[in-house]
Amino acid sequence: MTPQTALDSDTLSQPGNVGQWAWRPADWLDAAPFVFCHVALLGVFWSGVTVESLLLGLGLFLLRAWGVTAGYHRYFSHRSYQTSRVFQFILALLAQSSAQKGVLWWAAHHRVHHRRSDMPGDVHSPVQRGFWYAHVGWIFDGTEATRWEQIPDFARYPELRLLNRYPLTPAVGLALLCFLWMGWPGLFVGFFASTVACWHNTFLVNSLAHVWGSRRFATADQSRNNFWIALSTLGEGWHNNHHHYPGSCRNGFYWWEIDVTWYLLLLLERCGIVWNLREPPARVLALGRGA
Repeated sequence: MTPQTALDSDTLSQPGNVGQWAWRPADWLDAAPFVFCHVALLGVFWSGVTVESLLLGLGLFLLRAWGVTAGYHRYFSHRSYQTSRVFQFILALLAQSSAQKGVLWWAAHHRVHHRRSDMPGDVHSPVQRGFWYAHVGWIFDGTEATRWEQIPDFARYPELRLLNRYPLTPAVGLALLCFLWMGWPGLFVGFFASTVACWHNTFLVNSLAHVWGSRRFATADQSRNNFWIALSTLGEGWHNNHHHYPGSCRNGFYWWEIDVTWYLLLLLERCGIVWNLREPPARVLALGRGA
């Protein structure tokens, strides 16, 4: 777990900088599970669609979307609230069942994004590299390694390192459970369709929330607030808010900004499962109201 090159020494040869995106054999291999899941969607025409499998798919989409934003993003990337070691592991397991790589990989790269947002060195900036690169291309452009120097706080937990070492294991286990429960419709509709939908829903924050929407705060990047993205991602679309004050557990700063992830975290706080949920200070809220 020895730190590698410090982030401040990143050069234009690092992933996420301006330049040509040249695929290498290793990139194609890394992209194979991603491509396979999209191709697997064709299995729906063979298995058929049942009401039960649709409800399963919708439920898994919402559950894992919440796992990504509450777990990968607000907890592991930003440490915007606290919880027990047991629930920490449950969050990581749930988020990783979305097949968005390992928990430490995800959080480390996201921290890089914030430190270099829309500047050279940002791993997924549409301003630097365009829509498709920010949406999905960056994942397979030499970013397969976990940036350990960015995540020393959580890398000290062996159970998280184990999950990170085998990133697809939770998703494969979930796929098997879907098949055992509902057969082929459960697999193709319940698992594969919801997984692909969850991927692209998450990626919208990278590719669109820096180009489409309003800017309440004059941040150094091009982050924007977008109501529709906020709805689909359970609160992540209030992206300009988030980039202005990323330490907040609440992305929808005001009562009219729907943030489902925040509401559920408040419920878990009442149950004593999470605590110390950080909110934007009064000065930030006052500044936003005057914008």
